Amino acid sequence: MTVIGLPKTIDNDVIPINQTLGAITAAEQTAIFFENIVNENTTSSRHLIIHEVMGRNCGWLTAKSAHIYKQRLKNKKFFESVNLRRKAWDIHSVLIPEIEFNIEKESLRLKKIMDEFGCVNIFLSEGAGTNVIINEKLKNNIEIKQDAFGHYRLDELNAGKWFAKYFKSKLLADKVLVQKSGYFARSSSPNKEDLDLIFKLCDFAVESAILEKNGVIGEDIENENKLTCIDFNRIRGDRPFDTSSKWFKEMSQDFES
Repeated sequence: MTVIGLPKTIDNDVIPINQTLGAITAAEQTAIFFENIVNENTTSSRHLIIHEVMGRNCGWLTAKSAHIYKQRLKNKKFFESVNLRRKAWDIHSVLIPEIEFNIEKESLRLKKIMDEFGCVNIFLSEGAGTNVIINEKLKNNIEIKQDAFGHYRLDELNAGKWFAKYFKSKLLADKVLVQKSGYFARSSSPNKEDLDLIFKLCDFAVESAILEKNGVIGEDIENENKLTCIDFNRIRGDRPFDTSSKWFKEMSQDFES
């Protein structure tokens, strides 16, 4: 029997595949989701919005959706004279599992933004800062349930709720809104970039099957991103996001003090 696999996960965390099917669509839809949510910052003073994005061990989706949102934001017009300021609709912090951060220092930085613009917008990967949350719960003898793989259940940790409570106090927020875009993003129809990748991978999958090759079809990072039928033994999960990516490093400069 010939077996061919196609990599599909919006986390984009399959080793050694450059981009999984559905990931770029989910990133775009996550950005669109926040475009509607962010307008809630006008409903009260000192408004904190936490956009919680899927991704236990990989922050790619959070980072990429933030990058797409910021690119789309450049095409919008704002009117400073009536207090419609671009900075208030921007993203002020991106928290992902791959980058450790000093939560006290980050709170001080975000408080300055809150004081000036009356709002703070955070993109939070659901797996970011979990060690802080776990340590606090264990310290207080709070039981944390585990899933079938022995991981602490993310719905038990509830990063969005925990960070909302923490930052509300530190930023002196009057109102806090936590929104999760996961199901909205992962059920969306593929965009053009994804469709191009889907057809390219499917065509190569058929060619590989005719040649009776077994494996997973993808652009092989360990083979100069060449389209390859990758041996099943090389396929693993939980590939961390490469924070050295040029687009991420450029975006991160916006979050420096």
